[in-house]
Amino acid sequence: MAQLAVRSLLLSLLLVSPVVASPGIVKLNSSSTLFGIEFPPFNTAVAATGCDSKLVAADEAGDEQKQPASSSPSLQLRMKHRSAEGGRTRKESFLDKAEKDAVRIETMHRRAARSGVARMPASSSPRRALSERMVATVESGVAVGSGEYLIDVYVGTPPRRFRMIMDTGSDLNWLQCAPCLDCFEQRGPVFDPAASSSYRNVTCGDQRCGLVAPPEAPRACRRPAEDSCPYYYWYGDQSNTTGDLALESFTVNLTAPGASRRVDGVVFGCGHRNRGLFHGAAGLLGLGRGPLSFASQLRAVYGHTFSYCLVEHGSDAGSKVVFGEDYLVLAHPQLKYTAFAPTSSPADTFYYVKLKGVLVGGDLLNISSDTWDVGKDGSGGTIIDSGTTLSYFVEPAYQVIRQAFVDLMSRLYPLIPDFPVLNPCYNVSGVERPEVPELSLLFADGAVWDFPAENYFVRLDPDGIMCLAVRGTPRTGMSIIGNFQQQNFHVVYDLQNNRLGFAPRRCAEV
Repeated sequence: MAQLAVRSLLLSLLLVSPVVASPGIVKLNSSSTLFGIEFPPFNTAVAATGCDSKLVAADEAGDEQKQPASSSPSLQLRMKHRSAEGGRTRKESFLDKAEKDAVRIETMHRRAARSGVARMPASSSPRRALSERMVATVESGVAVGSGEYLIDVYVGTPPRRFRMIMDTGSDLNWLQCAPCLDCFEQRGPVFDPAASSSYRNVTCGDQRCGLVAPPEAPRACRRPAEDSCPYYYWYGDQSNTTGDLALESFTVNLTAPGASRRVDGVVFGCGHRNRGLFHGAAGLLGLGRGPLSFASQLRAVYGHTFSYCLVEHGSDAGSKVVFGEDYLVLAHPQLKYTAFAPTSSPADTFYYVKLKGVLVGGDLLNISSDTWDVGKDGSGGTIIDSGTTLSYFVEPAYQVIRQAFVDLMSRLYPLIPDFPVLNPCYNVSGVERPEVPELSLLFADGAVWDFPAENYFVRLDPDGIMCLAVRGTPRTGMSIIGNFQQQNFHVVYDLQNNRLGFAPRRCAEV
């Protein structure tokens, strides 16, 4: 039975096409449109400092003058979604993606059950000395195969570009490093510490060494001021990284014309042994709540806020993740907030939100309120995660959600019985714009997140099949708002005010 359950989960994504969006699905009783916002202009001026970045022309100067002088400094990074790898079939690509989703969820459940997560001392109030925004572009990598979003980051002195996976569900930043003793295949060279004048190891006597787990066979710290700090970070049975904890300079592009900013002393993992489903990326940029994440380490400079906008799966367009406040996002007419769950959660890494219920077709479903609670052992609860593809709800809630769609759509389109992947699925052959009931999440503080139809239904053309892109997890597991459901929303992590923001946006237009 366990193998069948795992196989079912693995199959859940096989037909979710990474290159076919679902613009032809509309919601019943919905006349709303997606209102847009504009990001600050992006300038990839790091090329002037020796990086192999392509300069992008923009009217930065005029827009910069529009920014309020009191606005927070921010940093922006490039981000894209990556989808099917060249030479592989769609089925092979998504079997890989589904396998990673399944392993990731199992790992997150185990990590959530841990207690006593190490914490770094709280930082002082953020400095407001910088006037630039720190921005990167989030990309849908068309050439590599998985469900994550990728960011270009420049590391070392001189700075060299590396494409890293953006992950709000983990903390450690790491790159594959030379000598690469056991590594997965990546595009471009691995990071070479010997080629960077700013690289230095964290020693085993450094207090930051206590923030990472040692390898399974830890070595003795005989010279605390000299010996390196070994680490082991796991994501699942097939995904882990082992190496030395280190400090390095990360160079990023700024919105000011011709400007770049070097952030020194960023803690990261120099991974010499790395295994897992990372598919061509150079490493991972952790944006979780833990003290070692990139977002946490930058708070003292850029404040306690970061945000991103995820392009559609398979899109070749890029959008941005912003560290620091973005005044245009804050002024968005449809920006809503909901409070994060208490930070005393057993899993400091994850961003928990407090769900109260789910609405389908405008009606609040009959789901017991305790379904959404976090248990004392760390089980349950709801997180928002950029590294999980689909959205998952604990089984009691999922069954009610599924049945609500079946009841409302039974007379509209023929149900495909026993479809071996997502469920329910319908035959919509010949229907240009199928209509589906609205889906919304209701939070405990009254906030409501309304989703466009293409964020929870996927159309599998040319077969004329349309499926609900939501799955169930065991009752003891957690519910997850995945990146498929976050597409075309600007999502704001405001940790100063302990809240999550969301506003509709065509992210490819950013």
